[in-house]
Amino acid sequence: MAGTDKQRPMISEGPAIILVEPQLPENIGMVARAMANFGLGELRLVNPREAFPNDKARSAASKADHIIDSAVLYDDLPSALADLNFVYATTARERDGFKQVRGPVEAGKILRQKFRTGEKTGIMFGRERVGLKNDEVGLADELVTFPVNPAFASLNIAQAVLLMSYEWMKSGLENETDTVFRGPELQPANKEYLHGFFNHLEEALDTRGYFRPEARKEIMVNNLRAVLTRPAFAEAEVRLLRGVLTSLDYFSPKSPRGSGAPEGRARISNDVAPEGRARIPNDAVHKDGAENTEQDKPDENC
Repeated sequence: MAGTDKQRPMISEGPAIILVEPQLPENIGMVARAMANFGLGELRLVNPREAFPNDKARSAASKADHIIDSAVLYDDLPSALADLNFVYATTARERDGFKQVRGPVEAGKILRQKFRTGEKTGIMFGRERVGLKNDEVGLADELVTFPVNPAFASLNIAQAVLLMSYEWMKSGLENETDTVFRGPELQPANKEYLHGFFNHLEEALDTRGYFRPEARKEIMVNNLRAVLTRPAFAEAEVRLLRGVLTSLDYFSPKSPRGSGAPEGRARISNDVAPEGRARIPNDAVHKDGAENTEQDKPDENC
């Protein structure tokens, strides 16, 4: 399945997810999938309408079989909550009473704190059509609600579980803006490296008559450098750009790629660079003249 990695350990911890009288097995399966996405592993079902386990639920779970197989059925809600220390009830509407109402971000952090101190916690979700009844909400310690469009506040069970599961996972990150996957660590280009690229670019543009009229050349050069120094280029990115310029130096429509250097023009040696241009390392140039960089490799996971 795309996006899975069987070499990594399966995270399975955190609050129990309690579904009260779920009607559609497909929704149970999608709940299991959402839980697996964000490291939750304990699913409790109170009086599901259809027999469980269910092939429809397993199919909708998209390989989250460990959650489907370990799900526990209960005859009533008090039994499903009996061993828990703290429980949230999710609701899409305003309720009368004295219970504290939290947003999902705050609720996720509170659940994480209680998990770290060894408390067993749970999150209740109601029926697809009518949600939780008032007496069921009364069994919870606090409420959690989502900042949704007040004119269209109804969420599918799997959507609601996904939102809370995401907040649970995020609460365990060192920084909330972290992510599991990061791009490559690129070495920032120093000024000597960058200035070599500038000289290379200006020479290539000058050869092709870019700087016209001549009186505006200095302004045009300064504008180019202003644009190209705005981002913090990495060395690999500069090598990529130098490869583009090298290809333009070597080839033209009359002498297309692969035909060798243009007639009447000596191929630039890799050992001796033109005056004012930083030498390109030997291992950074393809035999066809384009510079090489690991950034050119295709993503094997696509």
